[in-house]
Amino acid sequence: MNYLDFIVAVQKIGEVRGIPSVCSAHPWVLRTAMRQMAGGYLLVEATCNQVNQFGGYTGMTPVDFIAYVRGIARENDFPLEKLILGGDHLGPNVWQNETAESAMQKSLDMVRAYVQAGFTKIHLDASMKLADDAPGVLSPEIIARRTAQMAKAAETAAPDASQLRYVIGTEVPVPGGAQEREKTVSVTRVEDARQTIEVTKAAFHRVGLASAWERVLAVVVQPGVEFGDDFVLEYQPEAAKQLSAFIETVPHLVYEAHSTDYQTQTALRNLVQDHFTILKVGPALTFAFREAVFALGNVEKELFPAEVCSDVPQALNNAAMRRPEYWRKYYHGNSEEQAFKRKYSLSDRIRYYWTDAEVQEALDRLRENLGDRILPYSLLSQYVGNTNLNAAQVLEWKISQVLKVYQSACGK
Repeated sequence: MNYLDFIVAVQKIGEVRGIPSVCSAHPWVLRTAMRQMAGGYLLVEATCNQVNQFGGYTGMTPVDFIAYVRGIARENDFPLEKLILGGDHLGPNVWQNETAESAMQKSLDMVRAYVQAGFTKIHLDASMKLADDAPGVLSPEIIARRTAQMAKAAETAAPDASQLRYVIGTEVPVPGGAQEREKTVSVTRVEDARQTIEVTKAAFHRVGLASAWERVLAVVVQPGVEFGDDFVLEYQPEAAKQLSAFIETVPHLVYEAHSTDYQTQTALRNLVQDHFTILKVGPALTFAFREAVFALGNVEKELFPAEVCSDVPQALNNAAMRRPEYWRKYYHGNSEEQAFKRKYSLSDRIRYYWTDAEVQEALDRLRENLGDRILPYSLLSQYVGNTNLNAAQVLEWKISQVLKVYQSACGK
């Protein structure tokens, strides 16, 4: 039985089970997740702007990403048969400034590239308006029609369409965190969730995808969670009570929750209890990596003269200032406030700069300086909060603390 089918099936009989979705291409995040999930299944997802047929911001096509993740799996003895690869927000998001004809053609090509490469969990998201769409809110029928078009492309291109599992709908939070501080977000109304499901099902059936509809396993809605550069809105079960009850009446469907980063273990467990079965997490994992690197930088400063230290924070800031497009619209305030956010924001836009050549050189120097030896107890106690670790173990430990919260919440 497909593992995602199993998770949905046990949810439907009342078991509190879920699965974390690791939305990151960072090698330390992926390596740690594979070690952490040893013996179980691991769901890794790539977004449409991160990986697409033109390379995305990672420079990787779907084939490249599959090879990259599977390569890390082999290096860490993680069984490929327990690695589930997903595509997130597949649709015209990257090409919103183009006409519907142009944007959708590229979306169809992207979906084909994903499924041909070997991705099997496919989130179809056609919720955004395109350049020549009529003024006003995009109708659910148009969104559903475009979603069905992409599903048709996936079904016809996949080596084995029976292996594909779909997620429909979109979330209110901006992927990667909100751009403005918010005090609350509106939980999706039951009538809106019902309409999304009904019109999308009808659109699938109109294009001859009745069997594919049976492989739609989740719908993305807003449960009331969000985070931004300096705030987290925690899940409130009472606010989503009706939404939770509704999905219990819908055969073979559960919810997928986006932007769950920085939620407490209790909040995440409550989400899974309320049928938000797939929990997306990304920035919180690279935030933990950044915390570990900065902590190691402090250890390094105590052990080595300034002229040989790596100064990774400065290298990151230099990279961010050279290419500000990844943070500028997220971080507001004066220059000092923006500088602080570039380092410490929960949105963790700094994650886009780890592959920069200057940053890589600084990281290499940090690792070379600290080596493989166990670092001094007093410095680890002061800066890390755990002891008897070398530098690599510090990096892995920090990331693993986030993953453990998700594992526990998901019933692992």
